[in-house]
Formats: sequence, structure tokens, C-alpha cells
Amino acid sequence: MSILDEVIKTYDLRGLVGEQLTPKVMVALGSAFAEFVNDDEVLIGHDMRPSSPEFAEAFAFGVNAFGKKVRMLGLCSTDQTYFASGSLNLPAVMFTASHNPASYNGIKFSKAGAQGISYDTGLAEIKEIAKGYLEKPLEVSQPNITHYDSLEDYANYLKQLVRVSDSQLKVVVDAANGMGGHTVPAVLGGLGLVPMYFELDGTFPNHEANPLDPKNLVDLQARVKQENADIGIAFDGDADRCFIIDENSQPVNPSAIASIVAKREVERVGGNPYVLHNLLTSKFFEEYLGELGAKTVKTKVGHSLIKDEMRKTNAVFGGEHSAHYYFRDFWGADNGMLAAMHVLAELAETGKTMSELASDLNPYFMSGEINSEVSDVSETTNKVIDGFPEANIERLDGVTLEVTGGGWWWLNLRPSNTEPLLRLNVEAFDETTMKKIRDKALSIIRGDLGNN
Repeated sequence: MSILDEVIKTYDLRGLVGEQLTPKVMVALGSAFAEFVNDDEVLIGHDMRPSSPEFAEAFAFGVNAFGKKVRMLGLCSTDQTYFASGSLNLPAVMFTASHNPASYNGIKFSKAGAQGISYDTGLAEIKEIAKGYLEKPLEVSQPNITHYDSLEDYANYLKQLVRVSDSQLKVVVDAANGMGGHTVPAVLGGLGLVPMYFELDGTFPNHEANPLDPKNLVDLQARVKQENADIGIAFDGDADRCFIIDENSQPVNPSAIASIVAKREVERVGGNPYVLHNLLTSKFFEEYLGELGAKTVKTKVGHSLIKDEMRKTNAVFGGEHSAHYYFRDFWGADNGMLAAMHVLAELAETGKTMSELASDLNPYFMSGEINSEVSDVSETTNKVIDGFPEANIERLDGVTLEVTGGGWWWLNLRPSNTEPLLRLNVEAFDETTMKKIRDKALSIIRGDLGNN
């Protein structure tokens, strides 16, 4: 098995620096990507991880070796890379491992116009081409590299899309030493910001840049309380996702944030536009947006897949419960900063507190994602299906079991793409039902039926 088989995933590339990812691998991938795309120039951006600049340079070497030009974006967030790809209509790569620990790095690939590339739409082909260049690398006859610092243009573009008034809001932002420390001052610098961990440091000295893990929100929650702030915002490592903390230091359900942003986008464009939501988003999102006249479409999980669906449907907005938010006016790509701007604008315009906004849009009860290691994913999944004979079965992404009507609930089981894990998510109309279904499913998955 080639090292490329290990690191190229469904939506992007991820691997351990030195052990799996090396400059030699990046040179081969650069030549492969240059061969794969039709354009004569490739954009390359990178985050603040120690290995990112070297990997970006090696990738550029590979692109040049194939005879195509490179425009280096330098330090940037992932959505900043999407901005450059969309506004210049050029293919791009972003060197980042997002929320993964410091020992990892990776690449997110885009065709021209910020069009995501998944395994089925190009990554498999890029992988096979790169295998050949690992065996027989090309030589560079003449480097052809220019530079483009897109930060100011990116910030100005976002400010045109959403106007955040210079209100009296006090906003605490935890950048987790990631790329939010680079982009937030440029975009939100006029507001009453209280910055946390804005120093770019890919070793993540304060906490990991993964706001999905509650332990990484503790510092932000304490600071919101200390400052008596109106809202807290946490970004992940490459700043394409934002997580919201209310004025009481409580995390806000990302599905509620998706509802806020989607409502604003639907009202802005008018009519009956499409909005997308992945199958893990709260049932309320679909109900709420339907009442506003939007046409809701349920999708699989994964940013490349949702970007494809955004283009097919011309949807004005797409939301994932993992806090990825997608915008038609941002080339169908995800943008955590733009979502944060919408939330701040909604706070300022409505005069409500963040907890009031969230409670209005969060009436149901969700388990959150629970991972379990299993020996046989298929066998365990079938056992769970057998355990709920009353449920309807849907196989859009993994398996979703659903009971409708007054006592409704749903659960979803999805296998990990890289590990022998099953990911469980449950939602129900009340907390008692949610816990009952969650605990029964976990008992089956983990084989401890007698312990619940």
C-alpha cells in the first residue's frame, strides 16, 4: 500500500508530519494536482502549523515542475483560500489539518471557483497520478511563483455581504492560536472585541483548536463570564468553523446557529430558495425554514459533498451540525467568519440576548455525537437496526432509524472513514425519549445490555 492510500480521505488529505507527510510526498502531489486541473495557475495557502510553509513550498515545486504557475497566498484561513479561488476563478490548495493536533497536517483541494474535490470527484484520480510522480518526480526548469496577500480583499468582501453595526456588544473571541487570530482583526476589528489566544502558534500551547471537544471551550466560557460579555466565539484551527457561547457561558447548539443564519439568508433573497442541511442537523431546522417558505434538502455529511449539492440546487445556504456553514454568495463554500457575522448582526438588530435567540430555535433534545470502537461495523449496525423494529430505515448516509408522530425520535449510525468506529447521533421531542433511545443504542453497540 502506498503512503497516499493512507492519507487521502473522503474529503481531503490528513496525516502525521514526518511519518506519513514529507516534502517528497508534497512535490508529487503538486505535480499531480497541476496535471489534474485544467488551469495554468494554482493558488497555495497555508495555516500556522510549523510544517505548513515547507509543505506549501514543496507543493509549489511540484506544480512548477509540471509547467504551471503558482500564486502563493501565504498565511490564511481556509475560507480565505476559498475567497481567492472563487474571486480569481483558479484552483487552490490549503495546507491545514483543521482541528487535528499539532503532529498532523493535511490539504484541502479546490477546483477553480472554490469547488470542493472529494474522493469521488477527483481525489482518487489525484492520488493515482501522484503515485507515479513519487516513483519518477519531475524536475523544475524555471520556478514561476508570484504572491497575493488576500486578507484585505477577503475582509472587504465579507463586509459587503453582512453589515455588522458598530453596536455596544462585547464579544470574546478564542482563536485557539489558529488562523482566526489572523482574520478576526481584519474583519471584526471595529467591534468591542476581547481577544483570546490570537498569537499564531501551530503547537497549540493553550488548548487544541477543536471546539467540538467541550474541554477546549472552558477558557472561553470563563472569560465570557469574567467580562460579562454578550457572546463568545470559538474558531477551529483553520478558522472555517465557528462555535458560539451565549452570555451565560453556555454552548449554543450549532443547529440553532444554522437556523439563525439560514433565516437571514432566506429573508435577504426572498422567494422560496433552497436551503441544505445535513442529516445530523436538528429536525427543527427543517420545520423552521419550511415555515419561512424555503425548500429544505437533506444531505450527507461532509464539506465536499455539500458543496456539490449547493451547486446542483443553487441553494442560498447550507448548514451542518458540525458548525460548517455554506453560502451561495461565497461560491457555495463554507465560511465560519461569515456565519459569526450573521449572528452578531442578528444580536444587534433584534436586541435579544444570545440565550434568548438560541432557546427559540432549540426546542428538541440531541445526544451529540458519541463514538464507539467496534470489531465489525456492519454486524453492529445490523444489531442496532434489529433492536428498533418499530423504526423506519433510511440509508442516505450510514443508517438512520426514525419513528414519526407525537413521540418522534431519530438516530443515525455512521461508520468512520478511517477507523473501526461507529458514530451515534440521537434526537427526540423530549429529553427522556432521547436518553432512552441513546442508552439502548449504546447498549447494543457496546454489548453491555445488562448494564442499562
